[in-house]
Amino acid sequence: MKYILNIIITSILILGLSRVLPHIYVRDFSDALLFALVVSILNVFLKPILVVLSFPITVVTFGLFLIIINTIIIILADKLIEGIEIVGFWYAVLFSLCLSAVQSLLQGRSN
Repeated sequence: MKYILNIIITSILILGLSRVLPHIYVRDFSDALLFALVVSILNVFLKPILVVLSFPITVVTFGLFLIIINTIIIILADKLIEGIEIVGFWYAVLFSLCLSAVQSLLQGRSN
């Protein structure tokens, strides 16, 4: 139940961020919900592989390369979902940072 609630909250955040950030386009709530689900699935299956493969560069950059990994996940999900469009790599970085920051704030308040 908590997982479903987290997906719904994330999709609301995605929809809200698309209204605030430039060059981030989300058609409707169902696309945001599907995007949140795809990002979640990619985070479970693909992100650990990317983290292991990029461990040396992550250590050298003191963990900042994890931002790039999160951005790669966002871009892949963008390519998979028809109703989402993120125009440009740096806007994907900005979107990823904002989404992660708001999710962290919300998770901190719920604990």
